Amino acid sequence: MSVRYLTAKLAQQIDEQLMSAAGAFSLDQLMELAGLACAQTLAKVYSKEKYPRVLVCCGPGNQGGDGLVAARHLGMFGYQPTIWMPKPGSKDIYKRLKTQCDNMKIQTLAPTEETHSLRDALASSDVILDAIFGFSFKPPVRAPFDAALPLLSASGLPIVSVDIPSGWDVEEGNAEGVGLNPDVLISLTAPKEGVRQFTRRHFLGGRFVPKLMEEQFALNLPEYPGFDQIVELPQAKESGPQKL
Repeated sequence: MSVRYLTAKLAQQIDEQLMSAAGAFSLDQLMELAGLACAQTLAKVYSKEKYPRVLVCCGPGNQGGDGLVAARHLGMFGYQPTIWMPKPGSKDIYKRLKTQCDNMKIQTLAPTEETHSLRDALASSDVILDAIFGFSFKPPVRAPFDAALPLLSASGLPIVSVDIPSGWDVEEGNAEGVGLNPDVLISLTAPKEGVRQFTRRHFLGGRFVPKLMEEQFALNLPEYPGFDQIVELPQAKESGPQKL
């Protein structure tokens, strides 16, 4: 059986159950494992020898927390990450994750003149890690991200998106046409309905999902190889004119 793709409602339900008494995970644990999977995905596809400078774009929610964890691990892996985070999360966990990055001497772009600093950062980067919006995102894209997404798209840099490409609806995909079109996607826990037709390299990171929960929700997750935190999923075939 193929892996199950999740609706927004089901993805939220699984997240809540993971952090309930039944799942017994803390948000810190899940972010740490998710961020590690994101960093491993980028490192697998884009070597630090050819793509050392990573621009990690973080939103104010849990997606941004995953990005901060990934930035720290990428620094540990020998990359040179830079963080763009125009709207830092206000919760204590984000402040702690940011301090961990500061302690790794990872640069964070100054919060002033965001568009200008983002342009400069893009000019001196080799690859983008997109951790802006997660599966709870609903259009439209609001400031300052409405101006940022076109800059990221126009940069010509390869993009690795976390869980769902920023600007995409979790179920409808890039129906509005304003989202990023990444080269690589790392879905977390299980892939979401909106990326069912994603035709580029697609990885899954969610080795934290307990067997009981996998069976309860009939996720049909693939086996992770060895000690890897990620597994590559089959690529969807591009739809086109049918041959007669």
